[in-house]
Amino acid sequence: MEIKKAVITAAGRNQHTLPMQMLIDCDGEEKSVFRILIEEVLSAGVEEIAAVVAPGHDRPYAEAAEGHAGRVEFIPQEKPLGYGHAVFCARDFVGSEPFLHLVGDHLYVSGTGKRCARRLVETAQNEECTVSSVQATRENLLSYYGVVGGMKVPGHDNLYAIENVAEKPTPTEAELRLIVPGLRAGHYLAFFGMHVFTPALMKILSQQIEQAGPGGGTTLSDALAVLATREKYLALQESALRYDVGGKYGLFFAQLALALNGSDRDSVLSRLLELVAQRELIRPGEGA
Repeated sequence: MEIKKAVITAAGRNQHTLPMQMLIDCDGEEKSVFRILIEEVLSAGVEEIAAVVAPGHDRPYAEAAEGHAGRVEFIPQEKPLGYGHAVFCARDFVGSEPFLHLVGDHLYVSGTGKRCARRLVETAQNEECTVSSVQATRENLLSYYGVVGGMKVPGHDNLYAIENVAEKPTPTEAELRLIVPGLRAGHYLAFFGMHVFTPALMKILSQQIEQAGPGGGTTLSDALAVLATREKYLALQESALRYDVGGKYGLFFAQLALALNGSDRDSVLSRLLELVAQRELIRPGEGA
């Protein structure tokens, strides 16, 4: 199974401008979030990329892609009908091929020589099935993520056979349906924002969208819950870090992570220590 195509979704109402924000990447170069994501995808050996964007956003996204714009096909999501529908908008682009998928409002910092997308694609190609990257996540954060339950694959430390999928479950629901043996108490495997999908996903999304009718949407987690009952579906546990740039201080923490894992690490650490020292000298109420 070869993965030569990728889909980046960035059409959400509160998401569509985030990938155009500028950050300093690990190599010390200023880039847009979108360009950083494109380079993450290209590191995995992908050759063709589609970006699902809000109508009229083709031009600003092409500018944000900079020198990679020629590699990207822009697909509009005409109506905001949900995450699952956004992925489905790329059905003609992916055709009957497997594809890598990333969300447009997350950045990934692996801290190793191999990027997260590359690890995921290699795993999917070796296992010849759908694979979702996941990360152990505390139960108080489950309301932000899709969550999976399953069993560890024998002979693998970081692979799980997925049995159940739920979108933003409550801690009670997670405890009943999404327990994963071996994880710390109060922790569950939540989606990392990166997947490799087989063609079966688009068929399931098509069925669910048709059932929802005009104006109805569908979640990706609902479709994946069905997929888990039909074919082999694995989760790859990631030790890398994800940063939701749309969250509170999201861009700040993403920039800090890139800086501390990049070529300017020592300089950034020195400046941070200076700021902390200055803050300790100026106590609240003492003036600046």
